[in-house]
Amino acid sequence: MKFRRNHHRGLTLAGALAAGLAMGCGTGETTSAVSPGDTQNTQTVMEENPLLQEWEGPYGGVPAFDKMELTDLEPAMEQAMAMHLEELDEIGRMTSTPTFENTIIPYEKSGEELSRVFTYYGIWSSNMSSPEFREIQQRLAPKISDYSSAILQNEALFNRIKAVYEASLENPLPADQQRTVQLIYEGFALEGADLDPQAKERYAAINKELSQLYTQFSNNVLADEENYVVYFSEEQTSGLPESYLTSAAKAAAERGRDGMYAVLNTRSYMDPFLTFSDERELRKEVWENYYSRGDNNDEFDNKRIIEQILKLRDERVGLLGFENYAQWRLQNRMAKTPENAMNLMKAVWPAALERVEQEVADMQAIADAEGAGITIEPWDYRYYAEKVRQQKYQLDSDQIKQYLQLDKLTEAIFFVGGELFNFDFTEVPAGSVPVFHEDVKVWEVTDKDSQEHIGLFYLDPFARTGKRSGAWATTYRSHTNLGEEETVLASNNSNFIKPAPGEPVLVSWDDAETFFHEFGHALHFLASEVKYPTLNGGVRDYTEFQSQLLERWLATDPVIDQFLVHYQTGEPIPDELVAKIKETSTFNQGFATTEFLASALMDMILHTTDPEEIDMDTFEQETLESLGMPSEIVMRHRTPHFGHVFSGEGYATGYYGYLWADVLTSDAAEAFAEAPGGFYDETVAGKLVKYLFAPRNAIDPAEAYRMFRGRDASIDALMRDRGFPVPSEGGN
Repeated sequence: MKFRRNHHRGLTLAGALAAGLAMGCGTGETTSAVSPGDTQNTQTVMEENPLLQEWEGPYGGVPAFDKMELTDLEPAMEQAMAMHLEELDEIGRMTSTPTFENTIIPYEKSGEELSRVFTYYGIWSSNMSSPEFREIQQRLAPKISDYSSAILQNEALFNRIKAVYEASLENPLPADQQRTVQLIYEGFALEGADLDPQAKERYAAINKELSQLYTQFSNNVLADEENYVVYFSEEQTSGLPESYLTSAAKAAAERGRDGMYAVLNTRSYMDPFLTFSDERELRKEVWENYYSRGDNNDEFDNKRIIEQILKLRDERVGLLGFENYAQWRLQNRMAKTPENAMNLMKAVWPAALERVEQEVADMQAIADAEGAGITIEPWDYRYYAEKVRQQKYQLDSDQIKQYLQLDKLTEAIFFVGGELFNFDFTEVPAGSVPVFHEDVKVWEVTDKDSQEHIGLFYLDPFARTGKRSGAWATTYRSHTNLGEEETVLASNNSNFIKPAPGEPVLVSWDDAETFFHEFGHALHFLASEVKYPTLNGGVRDYTEFQSQLLERWLATDPVIDQFLVHYQTGEPIPDELVAKIKETSTFNQGFATTEFLASALMDMILHTTDPEEIDMDTFEQETLESLGMPSEIVMRHRTPHFGHVFSGEGYATGYYGYLWADVLTSDAAEAFAEAPGGFYDETVAGKLVKYLFAPRNAIDPAEAYRMFRGRDASIDALMRDRGFPVPSEGGN
């Protein structure tokens, strides 16, 4: 087997900024505690701080998660940033004519130490946050901002990169080198590298202030998730599944409330409670806690922070000559312009609203027939939607969960990875690879035929205090082939409710789809065949496409037949239940589409409106009213806790990207459905891997999709998938 040996991929500018923005950081001059030129001090810190050490052990080296000490983080970050800046300064000081080999290659290889430390930082930030870490995070945020700005404002470095880029326009390089140079150059130019000195200074100052606001926003949301818990008694358990009650009792006992049940303020607790609990007042309390995160007019309120962020973003892109933040952000996305993104959303929005009217009418009819004496409110939607599902289709969501065991779903994703990508997944014995929490499991990924080592897959499945909500994928090491080949360390992270000892983890169909979705990201990482680190990046409204597409394999016959078995009897899921699941594939699409689109539209409107006109006490409600938002539905992510957009910049004006990617997903799924071998057709699967997964960002996404499909995607397939009327003319 091939292993990466004692060398860690350098942190490129794109990687540095992506890591920084994910943590809520921007860009400015370094204030590192360790001077880049202090060689003796540098060597001492390197030898004594485990977070800076080369990764050792099996599989070509793995993160030393067993040696993580929070006291090491701050000095490691400061030292690693200083070392990276010195490496980049050395490139800028070169006197030779700039070339790809003497400028871009060393740039791509730089920052090994910082790349390692960012991995540990990300674990503390996302998986193991604590009050102590948040204090360090607040102190580091401006330092990371200064470090990033020092890169962007390194004039000598940028001039060499610019010279290589301009030369390549006259004498094109090989395709992968050409795209690497283009992406690196644009990364600098779009972040103000060409500004005059005074504008650069203001640009850096803005980013420094933003970095602190992003961190504060994120920590405020986490505080509200941790501080609000709804407790209820045995007399208030009506309607709730036994599996939920077992976990809720455990959560209450852990908080000193033996004999009670607890609903924590996370989606994994909120969603099933609102779906099944017969206690309407409790449903309302749980709903209000969850959807008021960041909006409680207290020390953790985010409304004023949002206003500051919007003003600073607008001022910053104004320095670059753009009319608004959205215009700046979308020019290198598939959508290209805010208008294109808005046109897609507006094409779907009316059909979604029309469907909501039908769904609410169906729910109100049931409530009236029961003599409930209520008008459907947001905290009733999931509850009565479930009743409609049972009445129309005789389909009980809790009945489906009996066949959706987390362990079997894990086997299912590995099966799909094997069928489509020719990967084998073998669990690594506990203790042989360091992990940051006992819940984490690790698998080795190899090629089925050659047994060549591809990488490792880490899975952190359960919710816990200090872990951010939701589900996500990340990499600790990306594949490159720049010199020594480097293999992938990929991670999936979920927030399933941890069961009592010996109990199975049963999940909803939606959660099972999300599990497949995040594995799609992991497969995207593992399938990479790029040579240069920068090409492992992605275009935001495209990278969700691959993961959304993988959700489709959950409902394929081989997965259903082999892995959807009853948790007690082991019997396969009945054919009639499968038929009902497929029959209800468009059920509740009004709710699902509207709650998502409301957030995506709000994101775009916020960033195309003059921020001086935005008062967050009223703007959200007024905007939703102007859009015709149904009163029975709330945004999937209300603005005060919209972490995608305000805890960093990764998804800012990019939340629409899920819908853009879904257009591609629906269209690509039809390519499989039309193939002789269906979703396991070898020819289509081969094209999927070759054009849509392996190249990562080495090919323009629109061109890559055309290579796969033979044409551009059409919105028609998306509308069919959701059961909406198909427009007379397709097109993305």
